[in-house]
Amino acid sequence: MKGTTPNKVRRFSCNTDAAIGIGSLIIFIAMIIVAGIAASVLIQTMNTLQEQAMNTGRETIRDISAGIEVVEVSGYVVNSKIDQLAISITPIVASDAIDLSHTFVSLSDSTKKVILNYDSNLFSDNANNGFFQTLNSSNLTATTYGILVIRDLDNSCSASTPVINENDLVVIIVNTTKCFSGISPRAEVTGNVVPEYGVRGVISFIAPSVFVEKIVDLQP
Repeated sequence: MKGTTPNKVRRFSCNTDAAIGIGSLIIFIAMIIVAGIAASVLIQTMNTLQEQAMNTGRETIRDISAGIEVVEVSGYVVNSKIDQLAISITPIVASDAIDLSHTFVSLSDSTKKVILNYDSNLFSDNANNGFFQTLNSSNLTATTYGILVIRDLDNSCSASTPVINENDLVVIIVNTTKCFSGISPRAEVTGNVVPEYGVRGVISFIAPSVFVEKIVDLQP
Protein backbone atom coordinates (compact mmCIF):
# COMPACT_ATOMS: atom_id res chain seq x y z
CA MET A 1 0.00 0.00 0.00
CA LYS A 2 2.76 2.45 0.89
CA GLY A 3 4.60 1.69 -2.33
CA THR A 4 1.75 2.75 -4.59
CA THR A 5 1.07 6.18 -3.07
CA PRO A 6 3.87 8.14 -4.84
CA ASN A 7 2.63 6.96 -8.27
CA LYS A 8 -0.84 8.26 -7.55
CA VAL A 9 0.55 11.62 -6.52
CA ARG A 10 2.65 11.86 -9.64
CA ARG A 11 -0.30 11.01 -11.86
CA PHE A 12 -2.41 13.65 -10.14
CA SER A 13 0.33 16.25 -10.65
CA CYS A 14 0.57 15.48 -14.36
CA ASN A 15 -3.18 15.81 -14.80
CA THR A 16 -3.12 19.20 -13.05
CA ASP A 17 -0.39 20.54 -15.34
CA ALA A 18 -2.35 19.48 -18.41
CA ALA A 19 -5.50 21.18 -17.18
CA ILE A 20 -3.59 24.38 -16.51
CA GLY A 21 -2.11 24.27 -20.01
CA ILE A 22 -5.50 23.75 -21.64
CA GLY A 23 -6.97 26.57 -19.56
CA SER A 24 -4.19 28.92 -20.63
CA LEU A 25 -4.76 27.97 -24.27
CA ILE A 26 -8.48 28.67 -23.96
CA ILE A 27 -7.77 32.04 -22.34
CA PHE A 28 -5.26 32.87 -25.12
CA ILE A 29 -7.76 31.96 -27.85
CA ALA A 30 -10.47 34.00 -26.09
CA MET A 31 -8.11 36.99 -25.95
CA ILE A 32 -7.44 36.70 -29.67
CA ILE A 33 -11.18 36.54 -30.42
CA VAL A 34 -11.89 39.53 -28.16
CA ALA A 35 -9.05 41.49 -29.76
CA GLY A 36 -10.40 40.68 -33.22
CA ILE A 37 -13.89 41.81 -32.28
CA ALA A 38 -12.51 45.00 -30.74
CA ALA A 39 -10.46 45.70 -33.87
CA SER A 40 -13.51 45.12 -36.06
CA VAL A 41 -15.61 47.49 -33.96
CA LEU A 42 -12.81 50.07 -34.03
CA ILE A 43 -12.53 49.86 -37.82
CA GLN A 44 -16.30 50.21 -38.24
CA THR A 45 -16.30 53.20 -35.89
CA MET A 46 -13.46 54.82 -37.82
CA ASN A 47 -15.28 54.25 -41.12
CA THR A 48 -18.47 55.75 -39.70
CA LEU A 49 -16.63 58.80 -38.35
CA GLN A 50 -14.82 59.25 -41.66
CA GLU A 51 -18.10 59.09 -43.57
CA GLN A 52 -19.71 61.58 -41.18
CA ALA A 53 -16.75 63.93 -41.54
CA MET A 54 -16.94 63.73 -45.35
CA ASN A 55 -20.70 64.40 -45.29
CA THR A 56 -20.20 67.36 -42.95
CA GLY A 57 -17.49 68.71 -45.24
CA ARG A 58 -19.73 68.41 -48.30
CA GLU A 59 -22.60 70.13 -46.46
CA THR A 60 -20.30 72.92 -45.28
CA ILE A 61 -18.97 73.51 -48.79
CA ARG A 62 -22.52 73.52 -50.15
CA ASP A 63 -23.70 75.93 -47.47
CA ILE A 64 -21.00 78.49 -48.20
CA SER A 65 -21.00 78.10 -51.98
CA ALA A 66 -24.72 78.71 -52.53
CA GLY A 67 -27.21 81.31 -51.47
CA ILE A 68 -29.43 84.27 -52.28
CA GLU A 69 -28.76 88.00 -52.39
CA VAL A 70 -31.55 90.54 -51.98
CA VAL A 71 -30.82 93.17 -54.63
CA GLU A 72 -33.55 95.65 -53.75
CA VAL A 73 -36.96 95.98 -52.14
CA SER A 74 -39.72 98.32 -53.28
CA GLY A 75 -43.26 98.87 -52.08
CA TYR A 76 -46.64 99.75 -53.55
CA VAL A 77 -48.70 102.24 -51.54
CA VAL A 78 -52.48 102.03 -51.14
CA ASN A 79 -54.39 104.21 -48.68
CA SER A 80 -51.20 105.51 -47.03
CA LYS A 81 -49.87 102.02 -46.32
CA ILE A 82 -47.60 99.67 -48.25
CA ASP A 83 -49.91 97.11 -49.79
CA GLN A 84 -47.31 95.01 -51.64
CA LEU A 85 -43.60 94.33 -51.51
CA ALA A 86 -41.44 93.50 -54.53
CA ILE A 87 -38.27 91.74 -53.35
CA SER A 88 -35.68 91.40 -56.14
CA ILE A 89 -33.32 88.45 -55.62
CA THR A 90 -30.44 86.77 -57.43
CA PRO A 91 -28.13 83.86 -56.52
CA ILE A 92 -24.81 84.88 -54.98
CA VAL A 93 -21.72 84.72 -57.20
CA ALA A 94 -20.80 81.15 -58.24
CA SER A 95 -23.82 79.77 -56.38
CA ASP A 96 -25.33 76.39 -57.06
CA ALA A 97 -28.84 76.46 -58.50
CA ILE A 98 -31.57 77.57 -56.06
CA ASP A 99 -34.99 75.91 -56.10
CA LEU A 100 -37.52 78.55 -55.05
CA SER A 101 -40.19 75.92 -54.45
CA HIS A 102 -38.05 74.97 -51.42
CA THR A 103 -37.33 78.58 -50.44
CA PHE A 104 -39.38 80.48 -47.89
CA VAL A 105 -39.59 84.14 -46.92
CA SER A 106 -39.77 85.26 -43.30
CA LEU A 107 -41.02 88.78 -42.60
CA SER A 108 -41.67 90.76 -39.44
CA ASP A 109 -43.05 94.25 -38.88
CA SER A 110 -41.92 94.20 -35.21
CA THR A 111 -45.37 93.12 -34.02
CA LYS A 112 -46.07 90.07 -36.18
CA LYS A 113 -43.97 87.53 -38.04
CA VAL A 114 -45.11 85.56 -41.09
CA ILE A 115 -43.61 82.70 -43.11
CA LEU A 116 -44.39 82.66 -46.82
CA ASN A 117 -43.97 79.85 -49.34
CA TYR A 118 -44.14 79.89 -53.13
CA ASP A 119 -47.56 79.58 -54.80
CA SER A 120 -47.15 78.10 -58.29
CA ASN A 121 -50.45 79.68 -59.37
CA LEU A 122 -48.89 83.13 -58.96
CA PHE A 123 -46.03 83.09 -61.46
CA SER A 124 -45.17 85.17 -64.50
CA ASP A 125 -42.21 84.77 -66.84
CA ASN A 126 -42.23 88.55 -67.42
CA ALA A 127 -43.11 91.83 -65.73
CA ASN A 128 -44.64 93.58 -68.72
CA ASN A 129 -47.18 95.39 -66.58
CA GLY A 130 -44.70 96.33 -63.88
CA PHE A 131 -43.86 94.71 -60.59
CA PHE A 132 -47.19 95.44 -58.95
CA GLN A 133 -49.68 95.04 -61.78
CA THR A 134 -48.54 91.84 -63.50
CA LEU A 135 -49.77 89.38 -60.86
CA ASN A 136 -53.16 89.49 -59.22
CA SER A 137 -51.87 90.13 -55.72
CA SER A 138 -55.34 89.74 -54.22
CA ASN A 139 -54.86 85.98 -54.70
CA LEU A 140 -51.84 86.03 -52.42
CA THR A 141 -52.32 85.16 -48.76
CA ALA A 142 -50.46 85.72 -45.49
CA THR A 143 -48.57 82.47 -46.17
CA THR A 144 -47.77 82.66 -49.90
CA TYR A 145 -45.69 84.68 -52.35
CA GLY A 146 -45.59 84.98 -56.12
CA ILE A 147 -42.71 85.19 -58.60
CA LEU A 148 -41.94 87.49 -61.54
CA VAL A 149 -39.04 86.48 -63.80
CA ILE A 150 -36.93 89.43 -64.89
CA ARG A 151 -33.85 87.66 -66.26
CA ASP A 152 -33.49 83.93 -66.95
CA LEU A 153 -30.96 83.23 -69.68
CA ASP A 154 -31.33 79.44 -69.68
CA ASN A 155 -35.11 79.31 -69.07
CA SER A 156 -34.60 77.30 -65.89
CA CYS A 157 -37.29 79.16 -63.95
CA SER A 158 -40.84 78.05 -64.64
CA ALA A 159 -44.07 77.89 -62.65
CA SER A 160 -43.64 74.18 -61.85
CA THR A 161 -39.84 74.25 -61.41
CA PRO A 162 -38.80 77.75 -60.27
CA VAL A 163 -35.04 77.16 -60.30
CA ILE A 164 -32.66 80.11 -60.55
CA ASN A 165 -28.92 80.05 -61.12
CA GLU A 166 -26.08 82.53 -61.50
CA ASN A 167 -27.05 85.85 -63.15
CA ASP A 168 -30.79 85.11 -62.98
CA LEU A 169 -32.99 87.82 -61.49
CA VAL A 170 -36.51 87.31 -60.15
CA VAL A 171 -38.91 89.32 -58.04
CA ILE A 172 -40.85 87.92 -55.09
CA ILE A 173 -44.24 89.58 -54.65
CA VAL A 174 -45.76 89.75 -51.15
CA ASN A 175 -49.21 91.00 -50.21
CA THR A 176 -48.42 92.95 -47.04
CA THR A 177 -52.03 93.89 -46.48
CA LYS A 178 -52.80 90.19 -46.01
CA CYS A 179 -49.70 89.76 -43.83
CA PHE A 180 -49.77 92.85 -41.60
CA SER A 181 -52.84 94.87 -42.65
CA GLY A 182 -50.32 96.93 -44.60
CA ILE A 183 -47.01 98.50 -43.61
CA SER A 184 -47.38 101.90 -41.97
CA PRO A 185 -44.98 104.86 -42.20
CA ARG A 186 -41.88 104.48 -40.00
CA ALA A 187 -42.51 100.76 -39.53
CA GLU A 188 -39.37 98.65 -39.20
CA VAL A 189 -39.45 95.51 -41.33
CA THR A 190 -36.92 92.68 -41.15
CA GLY A 191 -36.71 89.24 -42.64
CA ASN A 192 -34.90 86.74 -44.79
CA VAL A 193 -35.23 84.87 -48.05
CA VAL A 194 -34.21 81.38 -46.93
CA PRO A 195 -33.10 78.83 -49.54
CA GLU A 196 -33.05 75.08 -48.96
CA TYR A 197 -29.35 75.43 -48.19
CA GLY A 198 -26.79 78.21 -48.37
CA VAL A 199 -26.67 81.91 -47.53
CA ARG A 200 -29.91 83.71 -46.67
CA GLY A 201 -30.92 86.91 -48.39
CA VAL A 202 -31.44 89.73 -45.87
CA ILE A 203 -34.46 92.04 -45.81
CA SER A 204 -34.15 95.11 -43.58
CA PHE A 205 -35.67 98.56 -43.94
CA ILE A 206 -37.60 101.30 -42.20
CA ALA A 207 -40.58 102.67 -44.10
CA PRO A 208 -40.47 106.40 -44.92
CA SER A 209 -42.21 108.77 -42.56
CA VAL A 210 -44.44 109.94 -45.43
CA PHE A 211 -45.45 108.10 -48.59
CA VAL A 212 -45.30 110.68 -51.37
CA GLU A 213 -45.13 108.37 -54.38
CA LYS A 214 -47.22 105.33 -55.25
CA ILE A 215 -44.07 103.23 -55.53
CA VAL A 216 -41.35 103.64 -52.88
CA ASP A 217 -37.78 102.35 -52.76
CA LEU A 218 -37.17 100.65 -49.43
CA GLN A 219 -33.91 98.71 -49.72
CA PRO A 220 -31.07 99.33 -50.27
